[in-house]
Amino acid sequence: MPRKRTAYPTDLSNPEWETRTPLIPLAKPGRRPAVRERREIVNAPAYWLQAGCAWRLLPHDLPTWQTVYHYWRL
Repeated sequence: MPRKRTAYPTDLSNPEWETRTPLIPLAKPGRRPAVRERREIVNAPAYWLQAGCAWRLLPHDLPTWQTVYHYWRL
């Protein structure tokens, strides 16, 4: 079960997430199962943009910077 973390001001609210869910692609079939929740992967770039920090300085309770950067590039 995923552990709960303290919410950041940049995190999406439930109504915001519901409107964006159809736009987020699911994990591709036949590949490794997703480890992190899609919502966390969307919240991390929002934090990064607001904080204006380097990718490597993302907080440790968000997905790894490599994962976030990968999806940002896509």
